Amino acid sequence: MNRLIDQEIAHISRVMWPSLLGDMGGTILTSEYWRMRLHALLDAPSLTKIQLCALDSLLLRLDHYDRHGSDVYSAPVAAESGEHDVEQVALHG
Repeated sequence: MNRLIDQEIAHISRVMWPSLLGDMGGTILTSEYWRMRLHALLDAPSLTKIQLCALDSLLLRLDHYDRHGSDVYSAPVAAESGEHDVEQVALHG
């Protein structure tokens, strides 16, 4: 089960930003859609600490996107806030 969750997190990490940035027609999939997918993964049993941190990081990036729009692509949350330590990441629940 954990391997499938790892694969899903990796997939979302790869495709979330391109779908939010979209193309000339606008956003392909909304932040609400991605938030729903991430929260569904958070409900999975027996998540590892690394998985929780990865999901939380993606949720924080969505929060940042919702506040600032598509210009966040060039300013990752960790680099902007100075939070590089995994222990400092607050978990969404």
